[in-house]
Amino acid sequence: MSKIYLKPKKDEALRRYHPWVFSGAILRTEGKITDGETVEVVDAKGEYLATGHFSEGSSIAVRVFSFERTTGGLDFWVKKLSEAYHYRLRIGLIGKEHTSCFRLVHAEGDGLPGLIIDIYGATAVVQCHSVGMHRQRELIAEALQELGEGLLTAVFDKSKETLPPNYAATVSNGYLAGQSDAQEVKENGHSFFVDWETGQKTGFFLDQRDNRQLLRRYVEGKSVLNSFCYSGGFSVYALSAGASLVHSVDVSQKAIEWTKRNLAMNGYDPETHACYAEDVLKYLQNCPTYEVMVVDPPAFAKNISKRHNAVQGYKRLNVAAIKKLAPGGILLTFSCSQVVDRELFYHTITAAAIEAGRKVRVMHHLSQPPDHPVSLFHPEGSYLKGLVLYVE
Repeated sequence: MSKIYLKPKKDEALRRYHPWVFSGAILRTEGKITDGETVEVVDAKGEYLATGHFSEGSSIAVRVFSFERTTGGLDFWVKKLSEAYHYRLRIGLIGKEHTSCFRLVHAEGDGLPGLIIDIYGATAVVQCHSVGMHRQRELIAEALQELGEGLLTAVFDKSKETLPPNYAATVSNGYLAGQSDAQEVKENGHSFFVDWETGQKTGFFLDQRDNRQLLRRYVEGKSVLNSFCYSGGFSVYALSAGASLVHSVDVSQKAIEWTKRNLAMNGYDPETHACYAEDVLKYLQNCPTYEVMVVDPPAFAKNISKRHNAVQGYKRLNVAAIKKLAPGGILLTFSCSQVVDRELFYHTITAAAIEAGRKVRVMHHLSQPPDHPVSLFHPEGSYLKGLVLYVE
């Protein structure tokens, strides 16, 4: 196995179990290392530190998946996925009739940087974010089929959208094991149609499960706007909790079609709860006031260079939303941009409230659910942040 030597004093982060090695920390490499190759990382004196995947041309040169020597064979994958499985069993997400979809592997949070695995019924959807992890996909699929008794019947690889462009051009999405059509799943007793082949991410935004449940507290008899609704998750929860009116808005016509389908699946007439395929910011300029709003946009920034523009985007969006809230209204606002941390997001929403000229109280600080865990040694994994605000 090829070795990567770190500069003196650049091994401290790895000794604290942080799973990233930045390119600037590398002293030298041993031999020609190809993109995605499994490598050993050693300190300047050659002492072993970790094993990971090398990423050519990336500022994160190595993503560490083990702090013990390993060849990364089938036994390794069975062990790692079993650990992830038993954690989800411990938090009560496996074998429950009311919820049949959850995240099984959350990248660094489960010690497997670059790997996402979501479960929809008996289908696992694998999404790799690094070349190294994608090259292990067959082993990952084999190990997945050993989890639980009859837990999975199909494994679908949906990595093309998340891999580096040059490499992505050489691969395609497809089944690694079994076959399965898009299907209905349950989340907290609600039904949702999930199409992992053509939907966003792996098919559904599982990270908002607990926040959708929280919304139910505040919507009985209220008018609700679900902006950036995607397939209508917040809309279904709001209606089930007795909202008097729900409007769902998304720029994607396909998202609106999925929202209508999910409303109908749960017994709500989609024609009586308006759905609009429209740009959210434009919609907010001319919409009526609402008593509850959900503002859950896609990531506005994928990297640090885009952070300033992202902050301005969040501010504009939330100024418009706050202005359209009825007195005593409640706003659930989110950011899933990892480079916009909690403090920056909080200050951005504060600036939006000042510009909107409204007095605002913070009711809840929101995050991702426990099946999207954050490693204590990798705080960057806390990507989803949200606020529930009371607007006077």
